[in-house]
Amino acid sequence: MVTAGQAYVAEVFEKVKRANPHEVEFLQAVEEVFDSLAPVFDAYPNYIAENLLERLVEPERIISFRVPWLDDKGQVQVNRGYRVQYSSAIGPYKGGLRFHPSVTQSIIKFLGFEQIFKNSLTGLPIGGGKGGSNFDPKGKSDAEIMRFCQSFMTELQKHIGPSLDVPAGDIGVGGREIGYLFGQYKRLNGYENGVLTGKGLAYGGSLTRKEATGYGVVYFMEQMLEAKGDSLADKTAIVSGSGNVAIYAIEKLQEKGAKVVACSDSSGYIYHENGLDLAAIKQIKEVERGRIKAYLDHHPDAVFYPREEGRIWDLKADLAFPCATQNELEERDAKTLIQNGLIAIAEGANMPSTLEATKAFQKAGVLFGPAKAANAGGVAVSALEMSQNSMRLSWSFDEVDEKLYAIMKGIHQSASQAAEDFGHSGDLVVGANIAGFLKVAEAMSQQGLI
Repeated sequence: MVTAGQAYVAEVFEKVKRANPHEVEFLQAVEEVFDSLAPVFDAYPNYIAENLLERLVEPERIISFRVPWLDDKGQVQVNRGYRVQYSSAIGPYKGGLRFHPSVTQSIIKFLGFEQIFKNSLTGLPIGGGKGGSNFDPKGKSDAEIMRFCQSFMTELQKHIGPSLDVPAGDIGVGGREIGYLFGQYKRLNGYENGVLTGKGLAYGGSLTRKEATGYGVVYFMEQMLEAKGDSLADKTAIVSGSGNVAIYAIEKLQEKGAKVVACSDSSGYIYHENGLDLAAIKQIKEVERGRIKAYLDHHPDAVFYPREEGRIWDLKADLAFPCATQNELEERDAKTLIQNGLIAIAEGANMPSTLEATKAFQKAGVLFGPAKAANAGGVAVSALEMSQNSMRLSWSFDEVDEKLYAIMKGIHQSASQAAEDFGHSGDLVVGANIAGFLKVAEAMSQQGLI
């Protein structure tokens, strides 16, 4: 028998598919959340009467604009910029900016939709938003990146502010890009410290922000294992990616006694049986901005597998941390990891596992930490940066790290409790979706039809 909640969720999802037929990533993110929410609407039929789900899935605002800029040859280039201001029910829009050729409206909408629940789970007063451009920073000079960022911010600054919308970094937007973006915002509006997060320490940034997402995903994994009477000590781990999230996940895993044997970039992956040399990876990626294959110059005993010759998920490991990009881990990868004895997986990137892969892990009894819960550490510390900016003070590294740990522990507890309360004990995918949704839904209900 189909319940009222199931019928309502199915009806709204059909409307979303008709309205957004070509936005594949967005529909995937919506389906993953909707699959969890039917029990909520059965428990709270007033949310059906208020049509909260259809209201939530439609962004409050989508901004799209052109970004013209001059390259080093004096030629005019044009990219497209986006900002999706998805939900302000519990606070100002908050979410990163992504600069990558793959960026489309679908990508930004899926990221913004996920951000609503992720931000809610932190317990902090921040709404959901996301933005970016199809600009590719790879191979560009610092001068080209500066000119692009200045052009991008010239338009974006019309739509953001410390109490309205506070962007941060994401793929392709690190400290360099945030600096250029902040400089242009300041040129046009004066010094408003809290308009961006991920800033440099010299002008209002927060200690631990760079490390936050990577540390947070490890803290979440630690909570999952501890709930089963296990720990990170002496576990073998693989981490996809070699950017900010991956690097600091590796760092925290090593601190906790795990051995990380592999990481990757878009060219392929390295495998080092004795454990990765994090200092070498930081030199290659943070200083030289090189390719991961250069790790062999530091450690000839390691092995590099080009992208066309294999996948990092072919390796045997106790723990997996997909920290690169969306849909990087497919059903075939999940089955390989399961066959190789995987114990647990925590998502460091946004929606890195396909729906089919997620279901395969859950069916096999692998502990699964979904992205909206496991990688919330970055936005959590971004919100802490906002707090420090508002109070005109700066907390120590250890103070921020302690707050981050407490937030990640709280997210695990909230997701676990919600899963228990709604009949899906142990299912952190369902639990995270429900826990994140309930806070936003209650705020929307109380604020009326807006």
